[in-house]
Amino acid sequence: MASTQEHRSLPLPVLSPPPPVLIVAAPFYREIADGLIAGARAVLDAAGAKHESIEVPGALEVPVAIRLAAESGAFEGYVALGCVIRGETTHYDTVCNDSSRGLMLLGIERGLAIGNGILTCEDMAQAAVRADPGEMDKGGGAAAATLHLIALARHFRGLPSRGSAVPGDADILLAAAASQPRTA
Repeated sequence: MASTQEHRSLPLPVLSPPPPVLIVAAPFYREIADGLIAGARAVLDAAGAKHESIEVPGALEVPVAIRLAAESGAFEGYVALGCVIRGETTHYDTVCNDSSRGLMLLGIERGLAIGNGILTCEDMAQAAVRADPGEMDKGGGAAAATLHLIALARHFRGLPSRGSAVPGDADILLAAAASQPRTA
């Protein structure tokens, strides 16, 4: 059952010039993937980001596709989308752990801005609520995470020739307790 707790979200960053973003989706569960993609596209469009989408067979191929795309240098960020639903075997654990680890390693070791929207659910009902842009909108959340990481990368790399993601006198809000936001 989905939580009814309200979650805090940071406002989308203003990015100039608009970043090129690649959405990489695993459509193993087509309806779920379509909801995730719609949510991601809506957030990227709202932020003015340029984006394109590709599909790969399953969640394990998402990190590999992002690594291949990163070698082109054509994208500033990536949105990873897919869904893994628990079955009767331990394959679920392998796919969840390895796809997540692959994305995390790309972010840590290669400095890629990746929003992870690969759902890991117990059943189709959980997945449907999380993928629906009108419900939990995890695709949109992954796209927003990508945009925030792009803003941070631009800020820390000091890319004045590409425009500033954040005005010079502005603070960048980082994850923190709601009562005491931390800034960089």
